[in-house]
Amino acid sequence: MAHALRIGARGLGRVWPNPAVGCVIVRDGRVLGRGWTQPGGRPHAETMALPADAVGATAYVTLEPCAHHGQTPPCAEALIAARVARVVTALTDPDARVAGRGHALLRAAGVQVTEGVLANEARAAHAGFLKRIARGLPYVTLKLAATLDGRVATAAGESRWITGEAARRTVHALRLSHDAVLIGSGTAIADDPDLTARDIGADHQPVRIVLDSQLRLDPNGRLGRSARQVPVWLVHQSGAVNAALQAQGVELIAVAGEAGHLDLTAALQALAARGLTRILCEGGGRLAAALIAKRLVDEVILHCAGALIGCEGRAALGPLGLGALAQAPRLTLLSTRRLGGDVETRWAL
Repeated sequence: MAHALRIGARGLGRVWPNPAVGCVIVRDGRVLGRGWTQPGGRPHAETMALPADAVGATAYVTLEPCAHHGQTPPCAEALIAARVARVVTALTDPDARVAGRGHALLRAAGVQVTEGVLANEARAAHAGFLKRIARGLPYVTLKLAATLDGRVATAAGESRWITGEAARRTVHALRLSHDAVLIGSGTAIADDPDLTARDIGADHQPVRIVLDSQLRLDPNGRLGRSARQVPVWLVHQSGAVNAALQAQGVELIAVAGEAGHLDLTAALQALAARGLTRILCEGGGRLAAALIAKRLVDEVILHCAGALIGCEGRAALGPLGLGALAQAPRLTLLSTRRLGGDVETRWAL
């Protein structure tokens, strides 16, 4: 199952709205086949893993095999047809079209089913899919790059580069493992970013999203000019119009807002409704603080550089509006590692 979880992760950022499932087929201690959900969500992991002869084998799958007829036949039926003897799963699929039916189909056909193996690890692996199904929201990872004193730029706005090459390459890999990259309009206008994964042999790109309530983004900036090659979505307040952006191929998504500010929950719900399960937020500071204040962030990844800028520099986070220290969000440390001259820490909210 641990192996199935590792290979299933290869689909992260490429299979939405489907889960990134892994499957390993074993018989007599020998691996006969292994597979993971393919780009676009199909074929499924079980189909990819099944060898020509799986009679009497055991299939290890990180999520309950599907039981409904969609664009492909049910994986539970494929396993039955292959005459596997046993299926071991990590989690029940919460999708209403499955939700135990896959396990039931297998058992009705005489296949032995074992559930709940490495369930906690599987919940982490499928966190985006599970959150979208259960709450109608994507899993949000907030990435911050800051100095030791929590600054992301000088007072004049200079920020290239706070962190070193190893940390920057890690961010490009993070983009690939998420369905989309999200920034606020202030960052988009000030930095004119590209937001693609570069210099790591990427064969796909995340959707690039800007929260831009009044559609201020320059149609001739980097995002606008490349929107037909790599998708750009602008989430804006209802009533805002920008025909020039639409002419560039930018997708406009209207959501509720007030006084020029978007309803962030509504914005993320709209993105989940379009199939996104995992979003990497890369700034800026006000957007990061607003998402934290609304409890819409699931994980924080901090790349900390051994540099000091001072209080005149720009802070990594905007205002949280705290009245007392007791109100400060407390995070749980998940991991620490060195990235060249920088340190990466990962935190769960």
